[in-house]
Amino acid sequence: MSATTTRQSAARATNTPGTTPLGRMAALARAELTLLGRTKGTLFASLFVPLVLPVSVWSASKEMDLAEAGLTTGTLVLPAAIGFSLLFAVYTALVGVFVVRREELVLKRLRTGELRDVEILSGSAMPAVLSGLLQCLLLAVGCFVLLDLSAPSAPHLAVLGLLLGLVMSAALAAVTASFTRTGESAQVTPLPFTMVSMLGSGMFVPLELFPDQLASVCELLPLTPVVTLVRGGWTGDLSAYEALGAVATAVAWTVVAVFAVRRWFRWEPRH
Repeated sequence: MSATTTRQSAARATNTPGTTPLGRMAALARAELTLLGRTKGTLFASLFVPLVLPVSVWSASKEMDLAEAGLTTGTLVLPAAIGFSLLFAVYTALVGVFVVRREELVLKRLRTGELRDVEILSGSAMPAVLSGLLQCLLLAVGCFVLLDLSAPSAPHLAVLGLLLGLVMSAALAAVTASFTRTGESAQVTPLPFTMVSMLGSGMFVPLELFPDQLASVCELLPLTPVVTLVRGGWTGDLSAYEALGAVATAVAWTVVAVFAVRRWFRWEPRH
């Protein structure tokens, strides 16, 4: 079955009279999952890169005074690993998905049927989001086994941080796709956000080791609250005030991203 045939099958399934919104999104997600499996470059970046980068964090942790920050190797590596999954398995992968489907006129054709705009974007994002979720769970198990990581002290914070991160990463991917012209440039436009997040959101170096003024600025980055909530869920040393601040920051970024998508997302090729 070719990619074109797969897209036509999805269009027929999503335009069948009487289908529910969930059924239409599921049909679109199945077709998108098939196409994702045939895109070798995207598969490599989304599945293998997030599994390799935590090794770099583990190596760098040997040069840090983690005790000063109240952390262990496990509580440094695990939030970083989850952050990498959100960046590569969800955010970067979805930028390419949205741009390529737009340039192939898939999004435009889907809008002529029963699918609403939010269903199109949600159904297209579902495989990457579920892949990121599964990857995060596997990384948590791996850190638990290999790094002698204890059970989370406040699991609700870790779960909340992960869910907020998944939604926010998908929304930010749609925003980035709005300003990305071609499938080739979709490999470049995610880089600024990815690099800033990796360096400033506490993935490689915890914010506790940053100068106070720089740490205050980095706390406002989109992925910082996700890393903070996941790390706080394991260490249990996150106060209610700090947790609410992290949640508010993540929700604010998500709301801004959704507004930007509604305002600027393009459904037809850019000329």
